[in-house]
Amino acid sequence: MELDHEVKLTLAGDATMDAATPDQEDDRMRADAQRNAEKLRAAAAELFQERGLQVPLKEIARRAGVSHGTLYNLFGSREALIDEVVTELASDRLDEVAQHALTLEDAWEGFAYYVEKLCELQTTDPAVADVVGGRYPGAERLMAVCGRAHGAATQVIERARQAGSLRPDFTLEDLLFTNALLARASADTAPDAWRRGVRFLLDGLRTQAAQGPLPIGPLTRQQMYDVMGRLVGTP
Repeated sequence: MELDHEVKLTLAGDATMDAATPDQEDDRMRADAQRNAEKLRAAAAELFQERGLQVPLKEIARRAGVSHGTLYNLFGSREALIDEVVTELASDRLDEVAQHALTLEDAWEGFAYYVEKLCELQTTDPAVADVVGGRYPGAERLMAVCGRAHGAATQVIERARQAGSLRPDFTLEDLLFTNALLARASADTAPDAWRRGVRFLLDGLRTQAAQGPLPIGPLTRQQMYDVMGRLVGTP
């Protein structure tokens, strides 16, 4: 039976309304991608803080409820995801500790505060520990945070040395190396053991405690990175 002209026009109009235009389809895909990216950022933030920056990407995708391929399509690499998720958080925490240490009137108190707080961060937040250790040099924004943290630590050390309260042969590499040992070696077995170790460390770092020259020089920066990487497992 032939449909009349008016009915044909109505049906055609309905079909046009149901079919998405290319622009509408692009908007829908962009919205889906944004939702997936937000879910991945949230999942990555949780897992990085729980287990460190080496956590398998498949586990991040699984927690976010998306495919492994979706993660790579949106971020491209682990380093890009790290830069998106960890940079601001790590920067805020490390900057806060350094700024407070440098505002304390007594240089030794500032140094001791910095050592203790940095060790606490490295023990309780594996992601921050990886940042301090410069573990992912391909994450450019994160390495900028790492460099700024090392610069602040150097200021704290130099201030205490110039005040005559810190032995003059103590270096940034010594600080990062000893803190990594204290923080990571017992983190899973005795999470608070670092507090005792830090107290021994600080007592031995006072100028009056130095008993002659040390037998060897400090680690190089690359040696320090290698050692810290081995403490938590090479990525």
